[in-house]
Amino acid sequence: MYCIPRLEYFTPEAIDAAVKELLAALDDEARAAIDAVACEHFRNRWLARKNGLLTQVNDLWLKAAPGPDKRYVGIVFKVLKAKIEEAVELAEINMLSLEAEFGEEQDLDRRVTKSIADWRARGGGQTLDSALASRLKSETLDISLPGIERPLGVRHPVLRTLDELISVFVKMGYSIAEGPEVESDYYNFEALNFPPNHPARDTQDTLFIANQELKAQRDRLLLRTHTSPVQIRTMENLSPPVRVICPGKVHRNDAPDATHSPVFHQLEGLCVDTNITFGDLKGTLDHAMKSLFGSAVKTSFRPSFFPFTEPSVEVSISCPFCGGKGCRPCKQSGWIELLGAGMVDPNVFGFVNYDPKKLSGFAFGMGVERLAMMTYNVDDIQQFFYGDMRFLEQFA
Repeated sequence: MYCIPRLEYFTPEAIDAAVKELLAALDDEARAAIDAVACEHFRNRWLARKNGLLTQVNDLWLKAAPGPDKRYVGIVFKVLKAKIEEAVELAEINMLSLEAEFGEEQDLDRRVTKSIADWRARGGGQTLDSALASRLKSETLDISLPGIERPLGVRHPVLRTLDELISVFVKMGYSIAEGPEVESDYYNFEALNFPPNHPARDTQDTLFIANQELKAQRDRLLLRTHTSPVQIRTMENLSPPVRVICPGKVHRNDAPDATHSPVFHQLEGLCVDTNITFGDLKGTLDHAMKSLFGSAVKTSFRPSFFPFTEPSVEVSISCPFCGGKGCRPCKQSGWIELLGAGMVDPNVFGFVNYDPKKLSGFAFGMGVERLAMMTYNVDDIQQFFYGDMRFLEQFA
């Protein structure tokens, strides 16, 4: 049985002679791998991590080669590794093809084993494809039999909605920024101007990672409740002007019902530059809503409060289903509230070393599931997460 020899000389001629001997042994053993047991033994003998022949080549040839010769031996080793892996893979493919040719029995009888060995000895490994092709040509094909239909997957309705949102803002010149779902209290709350006693920091609203009590409050880990931390991370790493959207998954300690889920998706946006005004915010969101729901849609801005924006607004659109006349989706009001927005609070700029006297900006955020529910007329947000094929096939 072939063993990897120790080399006294590492000249190209000596290496080439050793490689030729190794490849001959590899070819002989590949032809002998005629069943599952033999293929497994063949794989382990050549590719086992601890004592496989390829590992021995690495130890006895590559590592033992002196400095001037190591480069050539390294090139040879890469070629040998590729050839050995290819030989093992082809042996397994040929074994499976032969089992299909002679039957699926686990233990082939002696007659079949001898036939396979004879077939390989005649060079069957190189003519397998042509042999199978000839057999297929001799078989009758009944074209009246139904074909095998392979269902093709499509984008989930939530991700499809998110893609549409991203496309709208990318066309307006925004870049995409992403961040971790496990955040620190600092990025999720403190740097966004949340006071220490804000209700959102309570475990009734936020999912905290276990065993964080001994850490300082700003270092405690949690599942992010919004994608706003990505805005802070972006401003830490980029100088103005900044125009980014932050799509992603968020988590809140909410009991699931028709309109709430502990896991959902958000898309938030941030624009920071000199002379950014509230008019820029209104124009941006008005254009985005018209791109999504049609040019006839109107936008409405009502005063609100968010810790990280001042002034803050809630943005509503005229109902795209009834044109503002009143219907079930808009609760007969003619308007549907979609997102929150506002001008970035100067205190937030202080956490990222932006000069609030020279810079201004706006931010906005919206729930993707809510838009998807409107778009596809879904009345229960939980339907998006059940994985019920009867529901999801409607969007195929």
